[in-house]
Amino acid sequence: MSSGLLADDFPERALTLVVPWPAGGAYDLAARLMAEHAGTALSVPIVVQNVTGAAGSTGIRHVAESDPDGYTLGMMGTHAIAQSYMNPNATPLDELEALVFIGPEPAALAVGSDTGITNLDDYLQTLQESPGAIVNGNDSPGGFSYIAASMLESQFDVTLTKIPYQGYAPTLSALLSGEVMSVLLPIPLLADQHASGQLQILGVATDARHPFAPDAPTFKEQGYGFAAEDFFMLYLPQGVPDERRDTLESAFYTLLEDEAFQSAASEAGLVIAPQPQEVSSDYLTQRADEVYEILSSSNLVDAALTR
Repeated sequence: MSSGLLADDFPERALTLVVPWPAGGAYDLAARLMAEHAGTALSVPIVVQNVTGAAGSTGIRHVAESDPDGYTLGMMGTHAIAQSYMNPNATPLDELEALVFIGPEPAALAVGSDTGITNLDDYLQTLQESPGAIVNGNDSPGGFSYIAASMLESQFDVTLTKIPYQGYAPTLSALLSGEVMSVLLPIPLLADQHASGQLQILGVATDARHPFAPDAPTFKEQGYGFAAEDFFMLYLPQGVPDERRDTLESAFYTLLEDEAFQSAASEAGLVIAPQPQEVSSDYLTQRADEVYEILSSSNLVDAALTR
């Protein structure tokens, strides 16, 4: 442990890291890996707490309303931005303070093995010929997989029948059981079942293939300029003293750069690309602008929250 990272009297007890989705998803996996490797940079443990509901909004609100003493922080992604524009009861972004950017999380489009759809052209042709014919599993409105599905609908001028689930794990279960026909989820959740033939990844929604599914082509390779990327970021409620914020920033940045953590994260299929607080804050602002445009073009912005 690098004791120089820690203020004299902070932290003195365990930190609580709030994950706004159920156990088993990518956010939960990343949080638990950080908790497992906490000793790299902290003298206290990290306790992961899953506070779920309302497409991630419940967990975000839990952190925003916690004591700003630095002992409670959260993990956020696109869902927090989207909800701030879609749901008048959701936490506004200005009540949150970006701490450390963890990394990106690209989505992939996958279909069940019993759908009869074997490639991206077939998938899109099915939707063009029969709008709504494909039942897609996704988060509730505002979650990333819902946004990714809406982006696909908008870009290709097609219509999915979207069925909401509370988190990535139950969404994947719905695909494997045949309740839904397709999903847009992070590749680490899909890779094993893709390899075993239980599902097929039709396209990776980023510029490069993923090492967990190297045989799965990107949308770009197939002639479609479609990209859908989520992200992981640590954040605090507003009002945490600067000294404590700086202590946490340094500690978590060190943890994320640790070779053992990076190795474990890579084995789990996570892309770790840490950025400090100032860069993270700028990224959040930029991403908020992008998400607003996506939601606005899909008529998903609440009238009371229009810029």
